[in-house]
Amino acid sequence: QVQLVESGGGLVQPGGSLRLSCAASGFTSSTYAMRWFRQAPGKARELVATITSGNYTIYANSVKGRFTISRDNTKNTVYLQMNRLKPEDTAVYYCSGGDTWGQGTQVTVSS
Repeated sequence: QVQLVESGGGLVQPGGSLRLSCAASGFTSSTYAMRWFRQAPGKARELVATITSGNYTIYANSVKGRFTISRDNTKNTVYLQMNRLKPEDTAVYYCSGGDTWGQGTQVTVSS
């Protein structure tokens, strides 16, 4: 079964950090470009970060310098390290690879 499962979301104070994980099963994620999206209430889904099969990374301007996307091919997992979090980063975060999407994990940045 082809599946992506996100984890690592939660409540964090402004300026804090979280690391999201996206575990793939049923396919080899290293052969795909993998992406993290987010969707805040009442807003459109936004592409946050991409890592290509060649490990080239691309970031939205809103997260550049604060977020880092990476992958561990031995674990078939993609990560999103989020530092210096802001309230406007609050959203449900989804990972995607090929035609597959995860179920999302909630990130809330609030004092």
